[in-house]
Amino acid sequence: MRQIPYFSQWETPDLTAKILDQGVEVALRQDPLWRSSGASSIDEYTAWAWNICGMACLKMILAARTGIIWPTIELAKRCAAYGGYVVEPETTVIKGLIYAPFVEFVGKEFGLEAKIVTGLVAETLPEQVKTSDFFVASVHSSIRSPNGHPPAKGGHLVLVTAVSDTNVVFHNPSGLDPETQINVKMDLAVFGRYFAGRGIAIHP
Repeated sequence: MRQIPYFSQWETPDLTAKILDQGVEVALRQDPLWRSSGASSIDEYTAWAWNICGMACLKMILAARTGIIWPTIELAKRCAAYGGYVVEPETTVIKGLIYAPFVEFVGKEFGLEAKIVTGLVAETLPEQVKTSDFFVASVHSSIRSPNGHPPAKGGHLVLVTAVSDTNVVFHNPSGLDPETQINVKMDLAVFGRYFAGRGIAIHP
């Protein structure tokens, strides 16, 4: 299995449990490394960090391909210029990631050949992943603690790092600890409970 660098969507990777316990606003303001994100202020960091799982996946891809480590929120703001995120001015609520503008963004800014993929099921994921250089999969965020059935599918993005006919391995930008963050190995049927059947393929 090839080695792909891991990055959390928070600058301090082990903050997830505190975020789930205390809430985004409280916990993220305690992140001592927030300045490394590319945010201009702690307010900007707390506004963006919950929404940038996709940018964390992109950061991993770019680091694997080029060795360059981009600040995560800098990537997000550049993506927003293409419409990949929409910031509501009155509430500062951030919507995204929006796939089509993201595909345009990574193509023009980084020369990545990306394609939106829909209509997948867990059983067809291995074939898709094997034809891609990277695959960003839409899953429910509770995949970090895969017990029972999630309330929905999708809403969170993970980077698939390897796949077989029975297992999928992925980096999770909001895992709780290294075991649930880096090269998480999961039975394909279990992954399917969280997988929304869509994602973004990055081709060689």
